[in-house]
Amino acid sequence: MPQSTLSLARTIEGLRRPPSPHELTELLFRFSKAEASGIDGDELTIEVTPDRLDLLSEGGLRQHLEGLLGERSGLPAIPRHDPGPEQRIRVAPEVSPVRPAIAAVLATAPPGGSLDVGLLGELVRFQEILHATLGLDRRSASLGIYPWERLHPPIRYAVRPLREIRFTPLGGTAPVDGPAFFAGHPMAARYGHLGRVGEGALVLEDRSGELLSLPPILNSATGGEARVGDRVLLLESTGRRSARVEDAVGLLELPLVARGWSLSPVHVEHPERAETGECFVRPRTERLPASALTAVAGAPWESTDAIRELGRARLGADPAESGWSVDVPPWRPDLQGPADLAEEVLLTRGLEIGSARLPASRRRGRRLPAQAFRRGLRERLLGLGFVPLFNPVLVAGSIGTLLGRDPVALANPVSLELSHLRDALLLSLVQSLGRNVRFGYPQRLSEVGPVVLRAPGSETGARTVYHAGFLIAGEGVGFSDAAATLEYLLRRWQLVGVREPVELASTIPGRAARVRLAGEPIAEMGELHPSVLDHLGVPVPAVYGELDLDALAPLLGGS
Repeated sequence: MPQSTLSLARTIEGLRRPPSPHELTELLFRFSKAEASGIDGDELTIEVTPDRLDLLSEGGLRQHLEGLLGERSGLPAIPRHDPGPEQRIRVAPEVSPVRPAIAAVLATAPPGGSLDVGLLGELVRFQEILHATLGLDRRSASLGIYPWERLHPPIRYAVRPLREIRFTPLGGTAPVDGPAFFAGHPMAARYGHLGRVGEGALVLEDRSGELLSLPPILNSATGGEARVGDRVLLLESTGRRSARVEDAVGLLELPLVARGWSLSPVHVEHPERAETGECFVRPRTERLPASALTAVAGAPWESTDAIRELGRARLGADPAESGWSVDVPPWRPDLQGPADLAEEVLLTRGLEIGSARLPASRRRGRRLPAQAFRRGLRERLLGLGFVPLFNPVLVAGSIGTLLGRDPVALANPVSLELSHLRDALLLSLVQSLGRNVRFGYPQRLSEVGPVVLRAPGSETGARTVYHAGFLIAGEGVGFSDAAATLEYLLRRWQLVGVREPVELASTIPGRAARVRLAGEPIAEMGELHPSVLDHLGVPVPAVYGELDLDALAPLLGGS
């Protein structure tokens, strides 16, 4: 899940009764899609579901806590001021084939206020989180923060030939020309292809020709650097689709609005149309029919109860015909319809632990043989001292690259952390090992669950099968530990497999094997290569084994 490390002091600043670390952890677990995974002094590490990115900023989380604690209710105020006549961005037609969408809003500090160190750090950190998640590593959307008072509007979004580009990159000390920047700067090496148009590059520049940035690569150190003391900031996003770009701007404005900054729309003039930018300074209205809430909740709700819970979720709510009219702020793109709003009502009501009673019935169900088969393996691994894991089938593409595998990629992933379908439990086990480097060794992890394999002849191009896997990390661990564990598991059915040496990606050469039964491959095992362990930060050896349960079950007569 997306995560960030926030300042605990800035998060709870202004709360009438700040929660203790334990209270904060319980509050988030029961009433939100966020979890406090660690609190160390002033550092609050928080993980959220991909649809609640607004909680990864101190301002957004504080607003959420105000509602849960009953200190504030309803839609947070969105201060607004009217735009000036030159508060606009003009889009040149040549950007259309590459990165046609752009949106922006102007944020102004409250009287007597300005950008401070804490708020600047929060903005930049939140900006990078949005790049990695919503922006899909800047492919779908990238964001820029600019000092409006040092610019000469209107702003122009266009393509400029490389030979005409000369600027000081953000963090640099001397000007460089366009060809030199694209040839030698690390940001150009990583993102340059997203902003190139033939022999030119995308630019944002003001009326005087001052370069703000090369979207989506890097800002300039002059017109593109927000600094402590700035009072008016331009928040801008470019990308492929308007919806993703607008979501990015709406989210980025949240830390500023939470600190009392006012917003003003920026008019965007495309060659064929114009956009007012009003969507960033006003809430939108969604309908929640009473029937939709009843369908999700399983029982009718009193109108006052629904309005109260929507207010605790920091949404505006009023009775409407056959339901409610709900005002949604720009930083909540996750709320798009009745089902989302109904879920929000139930979530703010909280998770209650109740006693379950089995209804009397003469037709009680029982587990399918395949379920009993898998459950038996889970219990056997638990008896061997393995910690059972329950990971999602979605994994980061980077873990597949690290292990030399080629898992199925999603066409439109919600984040880079959930971009591929695992083709082996090894991916999830290694990912979990990397997340637990702070804990002692030995570590013994296991999982029994689904994996997705490529199947070119099928309707979807993939098929789901079940595997059982384990991983052991600790001093003195070696290939023999994996072999002994697999042999013990097979002896449950009085089976002895034939082991054959193989070369498996991510393992040490000569320390990997495949196990066959009746000529069919049913398992593999190996010792992870030191390069994999170094990448994860694991200081001890690690081995793994994985059983293909769908291949094994038919050989056991379907047991």
